[in-house]
Amino acid sequence: MARNDAANQIVVIGLGRFGSSLAGELVRRGAEVLAIDARPTVVQRHADELTHTAVADTTDPESLRQLGVHQFTRAVVAIGTELEASILTTSLLVDFGIPNIWAKATSHQHGRILERVGAHHVVLPEHEMGKNTAHLVMGRMLDYIELEDEHYALAKTRAPAEAFGRPLGDTRVRSKYGVTVVAIKRPGQAFTYATAETVVHDGDILVVAGSSDQVERFAELT
Repeated sequence: MARNDAANQIVVIGLGRFGSSLAGELVRRGAEVLAIDARPTVVQRHADELTHTAVADTTDPESLRQLGVHQFTRAVVAIGTELEASILTTSLLVDFGIPNIWAKATSHQHGRILERVGAHHVVLPEHEMGKNTAHLVMGRMLDYIELEDEHYALAKTRAPAEAFGRPLGDTRVRSKYGVTVVAIKRPGQAFTYATAETVVHDGDILVVAGSSDQVERFAELT
């Protein structure tokens, strides 16, 4: 792969459900992706939809060097069930000096090991999806996402009746509930930024930000 735009080039190692979905989305967003997996049939399955694919043993440093992996600035280790391969591959990327490494973990213990070998970002997709879905099932939110520190969240929720017909600045949402309304959506329209002068109406959808507990309490007002 040419290195004309290193910031737009990403190597994804492991083409399971998470890795293949991620690689495909990166390509759709304009990235140039080198996707690597040790299974020839899996690589063949995704060859047409990804920029570059290769079959390789990613625990072998020479195999990775031959593919030019050491030249990348961003890499994702999406190996899931084979913990040894996940850890060894991540360790090799660290040895290469790649400055931005994301690694998928299947458990908190796995994640801690990946952090110790040098992964810059560890993701637990199943765990995070389970937590987020639990918030939706138990509450009245339409969508929910926790940010990295797990104490700050964004949620999409219906506007509460107490805010109808009033500018957001007059509702004192932030001082009363500790959340900030960052966007609003009218029925049939797209989301727009919310300001203190934005008047809330019945049927509006809000995107609010705040601590997880504050966001949950605000959503319960609906």
